[in-house]
Amino acid sequence: MARRLDRLRTAAAVPAALVFGLTLAAPARAQLPVAGEEEIEVIAPPLRAAEVLGQSAAAVEVIAVAQAQRESADLGEVLARTRGVGVRRAGGLGSLDRFSLDGFTDDQIRFFVDEVPLELAGFALGLANVPVDLVERAEIYRGVVPARFGTDALGGAVNLVTEPEKPASGAGTSYQVGSFGTHRVTADGRYHDPEAGLVGGATGFFDDAGNDYPIHVEVADDTGALVPATVRRFHDAYRAGGGTFDLGVVDRPWADRATARIFTTSYDKELQHNVVMTVPYGEVTYGEQASGGTLRFARDGREHGDPLPFALDVLAGYAYRAIDFEDRSPWVYDWHGDRVRERVTPGETGGAPADQTTWEHAGLARLAAALNLAPGHELRLVTTPSYATRWGRDRIRAANGTPDPLTAERALFTVVSGIEEQADLLDGDLENVAFVKHYRLSTRAEPGPAAGAQRVLEHDLDQLGGGDALRWWLGERLRAKASYEYATRLPRADELFGDGVLVQPNLALDPEVSHNLNLGVALEPLALDSGDYRAELGGIARFADQLVVLVGTDRDYSYQNVYAARILGVDGALGFRSPAAWSDWLLGAALELDGNATYQDARNVSSRGTFGTFEGDRIPNRPWLFVNGAARLEWRELVCDDVLSLGWYGRYVHEFYRGWESIGRRDTKQVVPSQLTHTLTLGYWLHGGGALPDASLSFEVQNLTDERAYDFFGVERPGRSFALKVTAWL
Repeated sequence: MARRLDRLRTAAAVPAALVFGLTLAAPARAQLPVAGEEEIEVIAPPLRAAEVLGQSAAAVEVIAVAQAQRESADLGEVLARTRGVGVRRAGGLGSLDRFSLDGFTDDQIRFFVDEVPLELAGFALGLANVPVDLVERAEIYRGVVPARFGTDALGGAVNLVTEPEKPASGAGTSYQVGSFGTHRVTADGRYHDPEAGLVGGATGFFDDAGNDYPIHVEVADDTGALVPATVRRFHDAYRAGGGTFDLGVVDRPWADRATARIFTTSYDKELQHNVVMTVPYGEVTYGEQASGGTLRFARDGREHGDPLPFALDVLAGYAYRAIDFEDRSPWVYDWHGDRVRERVTPGETGGAPADQTTWEHAGLARLAAALNLAPGHELRLVTTPSYATRWGRDRIRAANGTPDPLTAERALFTVVSGIEEQADLLDGDLENVAFVKHYRLSTRAEPGPAAGAQRVLEHDLDQLGGGDALRWWLGERLRAKASYEYATRLPRADELFGDGVLVQPNLALDPEVSHNLNLGVALEPLALDSGDYRAELGGIARFADQLVVLVGTDRDYSYQNVYAARILGVDGALGFRSPAAWSDWLLGAALELDGNATYQDARNVSSRGTFGTFEGDRIPNRPWLFVNGAARLEWRELVCDDVLSLGWYGRYVHEFYRGWESIGRRDTKQVVPSQLTHTLTLGYWLHGGGALPDASLSFEVQNLTDERAYDFFGVERPGRSFALKVTAWL
């Protein structure tokens, strides 16, 4: 955590280097004439990796998390403040979440940790529940994903960077306590021996939440009639923990990097109610345990003067998952947590009890290479095979001697390969990346024990895709980007085989394909007498076939194909920082303002098939208009090297329908209402100067106005809550 100090102060110089697919700019030089004939060579600090990435041709936005680490917001909250991004949750900490980006959602977006798929990096609990204190920055790729990831993402990707740009030794910890029985702990330590090139590190986290916040429901009175009531959730606790351990070497003649990582995580979660929060559950639980590891080797022969100069990056990873789901209560519960009566048949979520475990083995390899074709031209190649096999067991069925469909083994094999060429033209003012991708899918599903002589279901697919990304500097501070990709997204194991809890299998799913277009213009921070300004404006177009949509009933979900969909959208962001001249009337503080707005029009354009009846309707159950705002006052050096900050965050989400808008009367439709929520933060950060640890203390009030907040129809999120967080690092 000591490396975070660099992000809180002036950016430190980063040596010129090459990370596969990302060339760090060398220091800029300028000759300044002075008196006489003497000249002074001024060397500007080289750009940080995040700055280089933001100025590249990639349709990417880099999100700094340094400030969030000093506050109580989790990673889901931080990412949701970004234009075009939505993070929806079915409750408090640990609840199921859905991530959306520019009109696409769920597995249409791929998630990585240090360019390793999330599920192979030790964070099986989902992106929103990754501890923000263990992340350096987040990279959000819109629509077009660089070939180096070796992925089949349809609508973009999110890469969480946990490793510092420059290895360093340090350690730190954080502890957060909050309303509704919330406790969160993280620890992070790293070691670097520059002479031996040895690096090592360990991280750990523990989360515990009762989630017993008040909700508004209908309960039966003495006569049996349903009346409105406010009760506390009584069966929604969440507990999770895990850790990683890294060891390896860097900056050696034979390897720029050779590292190994092992991880283990687990979580347990109580399930409080059905999908629309109309039926309470008192004993249903689910959870997951995951463990595995990755090996990585990278060497850039171009930096070492090899006879065959090229860069090589090799990754191999494996993960084992066990997903548990238990629902065998013989009791009916009411919203007060009391047992009302005994059930005829045990099981609260459906017509039969369940005590099941689903196991999965998953592996991935990635081989990437890069070489210079000519000055300003680089060719990159990557291939990524992956494999997953899944099977399970329902102990109740086994005990009863009835057929258990979970015992059938199912396997998924994919290979994604790509070639891309980057050209830097017009003295760096123009950058272009052209690429071609190939997708290979092979699935195999055995029939269940009750299927008799039914044949094994097999499916094979080959698909080509490609695109182009362009960045053009229109002036010293103004840049424009345009990108296009014809993308294929192969169904994932959870979509085909279900998740063993609430998502049911659909082995008939087809891959998605989409034409993705992104346009954007950005104003780099512009310093004027009236303040520093920044602005971005972007537009998207998505034309997708066989779009996979998560469709729900009151009991569970399943993934289905929409024949065709069209998504058009526009978003923009503005930022401002006050000039020094404002300091007096701001009582010595600096003021920073940020805001963004997103509009997305996602329509079903199918004229035939399952959803042909709904041609022209909005794709249901997803927000299409949302706005974020933030304001911050900072006082620096009040007593010593310290910072006092007061901040506000606001978010507005417009109402949207749960189902297809053309069905039924408008005044009787199920609607997720519009909502406006506010968060206030008060924080203090102290730099210990090396002899003492650096430390921060923050107090936060979330949902300040106690708004009834809903991300999903009928499912109420926490109201007003309080959190206190302390961090310390060396």
